[in-house]
Amino acid sequence: MADYDLIIVGGGIGGSALAQVMAGAGRTVLLLEQSEVYEDRVRGEWIAPWGVEEVQRVGLYRLLMSAGGHHVTRHITYDEDVDPDAAEAEILPLGIFRPGISGPLCLGHPTHCQTLFDAAKAAGAEVLRGVSVEAVTPGAAPSVIFEHAGEVRTATARLVIGADGRTSMVREAAGITLHQDKPHHWFAGLLVEGAVGWADDLQAIGTEGDFGFLAFPQGDGKVRVYGGYALEDARRFSGPDGPRRFLDAFAVNCCPANRHLVEGRPAGPLFSYLNADSWTDAPLAEGVVLIGDAAGWNDPIIGQGLSITYRDVRIVSEILLAGEDWSMAAFASYADERTERMRRLRFAASLTSALDMEFGEAGRALRHSYHARGAADPSLKAHAMVAMAGPEVLPPEVFTEAHRARVLERQA
Repeated sequence: MADYDLIIVGGGIGGSALAQVMAGAGRTVLLLEQSEVYEDRVRGEWIAPWGVEEVQRVGLYRLLMSAGGHHVTRHITYDEDVDPDAAEAEILPLGIFRPGISGPLCLGHPTHCQTLFDAAKAAGAEVLRGVSVEAVTPGAAPSVIFEHAGEVRTATARLVIGADGRTSMVREAAGITLHQDKPHHWFAGLLVEGAVGWADDLQAIGTEGDFGFLAFPQGDGKVRVYGGYALEDARRFSGPDGPRRFLDAFAVNCCPANRHLVEGRPAGPLFSYLNADSWTDAPLAEGVVLIGDAAGWNDPIIGQGLSITYRDVRIVSEILLAGEDWSMAAFASYADERTERMRRLRFAASLTSALDMEFGEAGRALRHSYHARGAADPSLKAHAMVAMAGPEVLPPEVFTEAHRARVLERQA
């Protein structure tokens, strides 16, 4: 039986980043990853400016840039009731949200994961792949039983970190309840290559007809695209020709530049999933702390997954490095901050879903009204700053039912 300071279950972005930070600080770390090869999971490739700041604070920014990361510096919002020239005249510079950060940071998910996993190993963590975790026992002396290379092993630690994603075994073993909102729409994603006409520094979103689209360039003619569509259209892009039909859906009048996406080629799987938020009341139990999706996730409509994860890594690592008290009480501040952070992000995402992913005449009329009213009263668009600047920068009154009622023209 081996003993460590930390056992981290899950060697994705959050788990590997935390392992690198803690091993680099001299702590003994065991990092367990199920997969043998990181695959395209159709998410986790865009870090908001506030998340980039978290990457910098944990000392991983230069590493990600050296692996091929690049910044997106401009944003355009398109809509079926807005002339494309008018939309492009309102281009938004993305370097205005956090000092010294030129915009969101993009890096392909498999590359991102592998870069951090290798960095954790280089920092001194014991890293294992192809691991099957059989049992996690929380408590005052937590342990993990796992199989690796045909051998069943047991390891103990001062603390087990659950970084094992949405279906977290660590969360289940610790008895931590996961809450989830009712889904609002379907959300699908695909990596496109050969979209050489799409500017590498430009991201865009828009809605037309029964489809909402988002595009985030990854460099070298590759663009990660997402599309939202109604719940009742669950099988809209199913079948072997689904990726092609999905790209064809980007042929909208409101964004002429989307032709570059339509002319591109699918470069990975097309995954569709429900948009719903999920959260935990507290991401911890005795001997266990959860980070990233294991602790609950945000509706991907506003793309906060990696920013959430990097703040988790930063706060948890600061607590771990502050002293020898690794009790539940020591992580209370993390639990409190994350609860409020996720509440605010959930609120902002729900408004964005209502505005961008509701279709038909009612949805179109709401967007038309919102854009007109927002031009006269910018406070109506305050919640939209959350995705770029972070959930803590706005006053509490933005995250209220009164603000929701104003935005959506509904009763509070």
